[in-house]
Amino acid sequence: MKDANIALKYSLFACFATCANLLAQEISIRLYVGVSALIIAMAAGTIAGWVSKYLLDKHYIFAFKTSSYGEDLIKFLAYGLTGILTTSIFWGFELTFEYLFNTKLARYLGAVIGLSIGYVVKYHLDKHYVFSEQEP
Repeated sequence: MKDANIALKYSLFACFATCANLLAQEISIRLYVGVSALIIAMAAGTIAGWVSKYLLDKHYIFAFKTSSYGEDLIKFLAYGLTGILTTSIFWGFELTFEYLFNTKLARYLGAVIGLSIGYVVKYHLDKHYVFSEQEP
């Protein structure tokens, strides 16, 4: 039951972070329509999802306690490093759907697919490399 509880929480947090990501993208696209607007929007969304997901995962998935701000910063940066691969999956899907279909709906569908795959990979990376010192 413990694994099912963690999977349910992780899925809910992934949905929340996905919504934060897409909302930040949409706000960014509406505020700026110039050169590289999509890339800037995707970066804004990535940051919004990264910060919210880190805080949720650290506290509620891995129950990881840091002893100082320095340790927390190191964990946050390590969390970001594991996110490089998963972000490339997400960005790859979103940009491919944008290129193939050239609609906002398709682009966001690509983002959701990429984020879903990325979050599965990210959980395993974080479990083994970021939050491995403490057991939940």
